[in-house]
Amino acid sequence: MEISVDATNKPTNLQVKGEKMVTRKFGVEISNNRRTLGAINQKPGAQLYPCVVNKRALSQANGNNENNAVNQIHRPMTRKLAAQIANKKQCFPEDVLKPKPSPESFKVWEDVEDRPVPMSLETKKPQKDHMEVEMEDILEEPVVDIDMADSKDPCAVVEYVQDLHSHYRRMESSGMVSPNYMLTQQSDINERMRAILIDWLVEVHHKFDLQHETLFLTVNLIDRFLARQSVARKKLQLVGLVAMLLACKYEEVSVPVVDDLIFISDKAYSRSEILEMEKLMLNTLEFNMSVPTPYVFLKRYLKAAQSESKLEQVSSFLMELCLVEYEMIKFSPSFLAAASVYTAQCSLYGLQQWSKTCEWHTNYSEDQLLECSRKIVGYQENASTGRLTGVYRKYNTSKFGYAAKCEPAKFIVDQTQQ
Repeated sequence: MEISVDATNKPTNLQVKGEKMVTRKFGVEISNNRRTLGAINQKPGAQLYPCVVNKRALSQANGNNENNAVNQIHRPMTRKLAAQIANKKQCFPEDVLKPKPSPESFKVWEDVEDRPVPMSLETKKPQKDHMEVEMEDILEEPVVDIDMADSKDPCAVVEYVQDLHSHYRRMESSGMVSPNYMLTQQSDINERMRAILIDWLVEVHHKFDLQHETLFLTVNLIDRFLARQSVARKKLQLVGLVAMLLACKYEEVSVPVVDDLIFISDKAYSRSEILEMEKLMLNTLEFNMSVPTPYVFLKRYLKAAQSESKLEQVSSFLMELCLVEYEMIKFSPSFLAAASVYTAQCSLYGLQQWSKTCEWHTNYSEDQLLECSRKIVGYQENASTGRLTGVYRKYNTSKFGYAAKCEPAKFIVDQTQQ
């Protein structure tokens, strides 16, 4: 049946907003009853069109064969909506009907007469909450790859440096001693005598110009030996000399001879006494010299802090102040190193600074370090007073950049008092 549509007499149920209707042919007569879209298709026998358009159906319909239709139907359509689709298919050019490549999906509309059927892709606007989350991810501080710059340095062993420090963390407890060993194991010496011995060894270490590792290993050997073997007061200095001799044999290229140790002790001990104590110490420690000291972790954590020369010197200064204090042996070597770096940053920069990179490599948060850091600030304030000033005098020289003159981070202590 042929329906003529002119300007004077337009069927009201076939009008489309804002568009002029033209003469159309339909396969069947349009009556006042609601019919499905299949009943008014252009060609007889064509498959039914659905009332909901999806991405796959439209892409198939605009392929090689435009008569291919969607195989599923969701619900019948109104006459007005059917006319809109039929009219748009003739009025719009072919390139408009073809979908544009886009990751977004088609907008799906319900069968409501007042809503037009979208014939093109619509770009979804991102929600405000999603944008806020993305901005937070962008502004979040990243963890820096501290080994990338040393990828071509064979001495940096970038390929397995993480495995090495993981092993150090597992083994550091084997080199620790009980914080109460002075009460349980020693009867003739006390904490004060230990502090005097180590303060003197710091000066000897500086006089012989030994490596940093040697000093930390020396203190570790002293504590481990005293935790197992009772020592008389007059033999305590001998223990310190032999511990330094063993540490030099383990760490140094040029080792001080026994006569040098006799000389610096003002001939308080003979050669035979030194060698006898050396055998006793090695047997007591079961020849176990390979233990991770705080200095091993200090070098790694300074690299994570992207330190400069001044930060390295102040951190080493604070670490050696901790060696003298007996109460600090309760902290693990890695924890002590992390607290020293954190306190040095606060002293130099005047604010609490602990980056995500430092936290990731140390596995210690800023809150965990605060208690130990406050103790270190107290030692730093009193470093130049009293009798035990060996560490202060060592770092108050041009060789170490006068690191001992750095102002303590008193604001860390003041936070607890408020």
